[in-house]
Amino acid sequence: PTFPPVLSRVVAGEDVRPHSWPWQISLQSDSSGYWRHVCGGSLLSPDWVLTAAHCINDRYNYRVELGKHSLTKSEEGSVALTAAKIITHEDYNILNDIALIKLSSSVTFSDTIMPACIPDEGVVLPHGAPCYVTGWGRLSTDGPPADTLQQALLPVVGHDTCSQQDWWSVLATDKMVCAGGDGITAGCNGDSGGPLNCQNPDGSWDVHGVVSFGSGQGCNVFQKPTVFTKVAHFSRKMVEYKNELSL
Repeated sequence: PTFPPVLSRVVAGEDVRPHSWPWQISLQSDSSGYWRHVCGGSLLSPDWVLTAAHCINDRYNYRVELGKHSLTKSEEGSVALTAAKIITHEDYNILNDIALIKLSSSVTFSDTIMPACIPDEGVVLPHGAPCYVTGWGRLSTDGPPADTLQQALLPVVGHDTCSQQDWWSVLATDKMVCAGGDGITAGCNGDSGGPLNCQNPDGSWDVHGVVSFGSGQGCNVFQKPTVFTKVAHFSRKMVEYKNELSL
């Protein structure tokens, strides 16, 4: 980010410092005749956005708002672009919950709009790695959505733990990253598609996850961490898709 995020522990999250996650986008649908936030996502390049496949419904049109802090205010430095093309994984199910959106035109990078970095194929985060989930999702189970972008610290839960019987069991595969599960802090409805941001030793940030699912019992259930599609599992495929479609 342009400056370090405020450390804080989106359920039990806090408002982010404005534009400290400049790759965060709001995916909006016009399902009711007006644009409504439905999911988060991450800007990958001037004309590509990463989100979750379960966010996409073929019946609706979509647009992407970039450079936003508050969804209820008009903000200088923000841009809204329609989705020209949406690609979901050809074998889409909860195991491959990933989608790419081609924007109708290229966006210009600025202090408020920057692309995310993604990890190399096959990178595995260690258990306990400190990462941040960001989004405008509900502030509590069945609660109101957030007006301003939220962040929450979610330590990574290693696959060996997350796949245990009393955690997510067989639902947690090696194509996923689990984070959280303390019963307090979690991703929630409306955070879907948004990033799991993890810091590298050199201070830079990579988007390691795409918010995929949580517990049906609520947003912040003990031993039911937020589950993310693992970006490092799909890195090479995403580059191939983008290259093919940009020719």
